[in-house]
Amino acid sequence: MAQLQVLFPIFIASDDFLKRAYISVINDLASDQRVHRVALLLQQEGFEVHCIGRRLPGSPDVKIAPGIKLRRYRMLFRRGPLFYACFNLRLFCSLMSCRKPFLFVANDLDTLLATSLAAGIRGTALVYDSHELFTRVPELLERPLQRNIWSRLEACLLPRVKTAITVSSSIATLYRKRYGVPFAVVRNLPLQRVPKPDRSIREGYAARYLLIYQGALNVGRGIELMIDMMPFLDDAMLLLAGVGDIEKALRKRVTEKGLSGRVVFLGRLEPEELHRYTSSADLGFSLEEDRGLSYRYALPNKLFDYIQAGIPVLCSALPEMKAVVEGYKVGRTTTERSPLALAGMVSEMLTMADEGRWKEALEKAARELCWERESHYYLALLREAGLLKREK
Repeated sequence: MAQLQVLFPIFIASDDFLKRAYISVINDLASDQRVHRVALLLQQEGFEVHCIGRRLPGSPDVKIAPGIKLRRYRMLFRRGPLFYACFNLRLFCSLMSCRKPFLFVANDLDTLLATSLAAGIRGTALVYDSHELFTRVPELLERPLQRNIWSRLEACLLPRVKTAITVSSSIATLYRKRYGVPFAVVRNLPLQRVPKPDRSIREGYAARYLLIYQGALNVGRGIELMIDMMPFLDDAMLLLAGVGDIEKALRKRVTEKGLSGRVVFLGRLEPEELHRYTSSADLGFSLEEDRGLSYRYALPNKLFDYIQAGIPVLCSALPEMKAVVEGYKVGRTTTERSPLALAGMVSEMLTMADEGRWKEALEKAARELCWERESHYYLALLREAGLLKREK
C-alpha cells in the first residue's frame, strides 16, 4: 500500500492526511442553516466533515451535500436537565470514539461541555461558535437556579477556549470583558439569493398585502404584538412561519380575537419553500422584546433572510438590528409596543413599498450581507489559529 501511494499519490489518500472536522449542535440538523453553511465551507477547504445534532419527531431527512456525514440523535427526553445531560453524554461518547479528529466545532454553550472535554482528552483543536448570549436568553430570566448553573458552566469553560466566534460585536465585546477571551465576529448571514416571489402563494390568500414572521414561535419574539396589530390593518394577512413553545397559546389568541382568517400558521418549512413565501410577502417582522442581554444584542438571521428575499423590515430598535436596518435603509426600527401605532407604521411602509422606495437599498444590502462575503472572516480565524494554511 505504501509503495502504491508513492507511485500514485493523487489516487490513493492515506487517512493520516485527512482533516476530519466534527461539528456539534443541540438543534435539529434539518433546520440549523448556520451549521449547514459552516459544514460546506469546511468541506470546500478540504475537510472531511461530520455533523452531529438532534432529530426531532417528524423532522424530515436532510442531506447537506455529498460527502458530509450526519449523525442525528433521537432523544428520549426533549427538555430539562435530563435532556441536556443525555445529549452531552452521547456527544462525548461520539467524539471520543470518532476516528482521528483534526477539529471539533461546538455550537453554543449546551454542546461545549462534552466537546471541550473530548478535545482536551484527545488533543484536538476546538472552535467555539456562540450563536447567542446563552445565559441571558428569556427562557432563563425567570429561572435563577438554571441560569446560575449555566453561568457557572460558562465561567468554567469559556476562559479555556482559545478560538471563539460569535454573531454580533456586542456579544463579542461582552465576552471579552467578562472572560478575557477574544471572540471573532461572524454574522449569521445567508447565502446570496435571488428573490423568488410565487404568484400562486399570493393568489392563495384573499388579501392585498402579506406580512411575514419567520423563526421560532417562542417567548419574547413580539409575535403577540403582531397578532394584536392585525385588527387595525385592512386588506392584510399575517403569515407565521415556524414552530415553538408558545404556538398553542398563539393559536388560542388568534381564535379569541376572531382572526383565524387573517393569521396563518405555516409551520416548519423547508428553506427553499420558506424563501418562496418570504419573497412573496410585502414586509417582514423582527420585533424582539428587550428581555435580557441575549435579545438586546441579537442579530437574528431572519433579518438577513428578509433582505435576501427583497422585502423591507420592521424591527425592534435594539442596537445590532438597528445598526443594520438604519445603516442600509432597508426598513424601519421602533420602540413602539402599541398595536395601533405599529399598524400605522406598517401601513406607511407598505405604501412606500408600493412606490418602490425600498428596492435599491435592499438590492445593495443583499449583495453585501451574504455568507459569500462573511465566510472570509471564519476562514481568517481558522488560519490565525493554525488550522488552515495561510493564503499566499
